Amino acid sequence: MLFVAETFISINGEGPRAGELAFFIRFTGCNLQCTYCDTQWVNAPDAPAQACSADALVRQVRKAHVKNVTLTGGEPLLQDNLPLLTDSLISLGYRVEIETNGSLSLAALAQRKARPVFTMDYKLPDSGMEQTMCTENFSLLQKEDTVKFVAASRKDLERAVQIISQYDLINKCHVYFSPVFGKMNPAEMVDFMKEHTLNDVRLQLQLPKYIWDPQKRGV
Repeated sequence: MLFVAETFISINGEGPRAGELAFFIRFTGCNLQCTYCDTQWVNAPDAPAQACSADALVRQVRKAHVKNVTLTGGEPLLQDNLPLLTDSLISLGYRVEIETNGSLSLAALAQRKARPVFTMDYKLPDSGMEQTMCTENFSLLQKEDTVKFVAASRKDLERAVQIISQYDLINKCHVYFSPVFGKMNPAEMVDFMKEHTLNDVRLQLQLPKYIWDPQKRGV
């Protein structure tokens, strides 16, 4: 079974398909406690959840008639039956993206014949979670994947530049900068990108937070 907090249709807020419609499956549970987390309500061990089979979730997706399926959380990779779900969806032609926090190995899914796309965080110093990052994941990334750096300060951005260079991320995958909502001015991030001539790095804002109330769920 998979433990689901909510399912809904909205627009992707992150990654190369930002702005496109997606069917979201949000799973409960997370192994991290980031300082800026905006989904604390699904992270607690006693978070309300519905136990769903992979087949039941596939049926929900098929009824939605939406091509993109985004698996999010919490942390989706904590779900034991996730490969069964991704295999089923991809075999039916859906574009499956997994939003993951970067602390758990991608290997089990990245090496499957039916491979999903990953949008993977690298947790910067102000998150309080950088020590948990699984840097072995960088060797598993492909061109359609994304590494996302969520920054709350200039110190965070400087660390992101170090990681991008150390692991040659520009030549491996998409690379995005995103400001912590309410903590960092996006204009400051653009100035930093200009200062460091960060070609092929993209600024991305969390679209749902600008369209709806930042606390609204199901969007």
